[in-house]
Amino acid sequence: MTSQPAEAPLEPGYLYTACRVLYFAPKFMVHTFISLVLIGLLSLGNAGLIPTESSPVLGALPGAARLFAGTPPELGVHEGQLAPCPESPNCVVSQNADADHAIAPLSYGSDRTVAREAVLKVLSVVPRTQVVEQTEDYIRFASGSRLLGFVDDGEFYFPAEDNIIQVRSAARLGNSDLSVNRRRLEQIRLALRDLGV
Repeated sequence: MTSQPAEAPLEPGYLYTACRVLYFAPKFMVHTFISLVLIGLLSLGNAGLIPTESSPVLGALPGAARLFAGTPPELGVHEGQLAPCPESPNCVVSQNADADHAIAPLSYGSDRTVAREAVLKVLSVVPRTQVVEQTEDYIRFASGSRLLGFVDDGEFYFPAEDNIIQVRSAARLGNSDLSVNRRRLEQIRLALRDLGV
């Protein structure tokens, strides 16, 4: 029986060195290192090197979908009004808003039921969007971002007395949404016009 040569002890490599540096590094360096790792994962995902069904980064970071989704806020219609926007610029609303958060309500020339069905039809083709709640005069939807799964909440309120649809859309987390909520509602407005609503 021949004896196997003893394995050489592991030399401290790059991982060991990186861990030691992080342990003794100032906090800002740790944040920089984590940011670089995330950027690397984004690059791998965008290059198609991390295969996942929905998001390259979410596949690389288990649990990230829940982390970036946030908690659904308490929304709805209260005394004929949608909730006001917070001070952050990641929200738009068509009722009682300041200039930074204001968006025009959607209008329609058809029956309210037809308009409501058209909105549902348009929402069914908006990527990563699902209807969360609906009644005869209200629709609430959630829409997720492609990369990290940030969730925006949108609402449509159909007052009985007017041929308009009051709208609100806001990001659950963060401060800026790079006008994603405003653009989404404006695209829905154009889609409804194309449908002749």
